[in-house]
Amino acid sequence: MARSKGFVEFDVDKCKGCELCVNACPFHVLEMSPQVNNKGYHFSHMINYDKCTGCESCAMVCPDVVITVYKLI
Repeated sequence: MARSKGFVEFDVDKCKGCELCVNACPFHVLEMSPQVNNKGYHFSHMINYDKCTGCESCAMVCPDVVITVYKLI
């Protein structure tokens, strides 16, 4: 049986760079960007697109609700 695929979208301008999502991801899909948002914070972004399963671990730990997870068929 094939593993499900997912995609993570961030509201970059609301991210405060706490890194909780990066640490919560069991598949090491996320990383902090070297760029900063309009508030001066480094924000999370996807780096390993092919490893995301859409498990939502990142979204569950985000205190600012800036993450939307999509499960792809």
